[in-house]
Amino acid sequence: MVGRTVPLRPDAAHALAEHLTPAGSGHLWTGAKFSSAWGTRDLLDTTLVRPDLVAEISADTSVDRGGVYRHPMRYVRLRLDATVDDVPRFGGGPAAAAG
Repeated sequence: MVGRTVPLRPDAAHALAEHLTPAGSGHLWTGAKFSSAWGTRDLLDTTLVRPDLVAEISADTSVDRGGVYRHPMRYVRLRLDATVDDVPRFGGGPAAAAG
């Protein structure tokens, strides 16, 4: 993960939820805690999902030293015409070529 979006509008959240698949056991983030907003200690009730969808986002390009976007991203739309192998790795070349 390199960032997060602002909360999705209800219609966008429902449309996205139709395509999500629950993660199986051994998900990389099992046991991880996520805050509800930057700078808060309030934790989200999280359901992990399989990382196999591509979403288009709008983001400020400011990145901190840890490689995380400094400002929250905005969800634009789900890209069912693209796979995760079509998306370049953050800070590198195409995902398929990095394997």
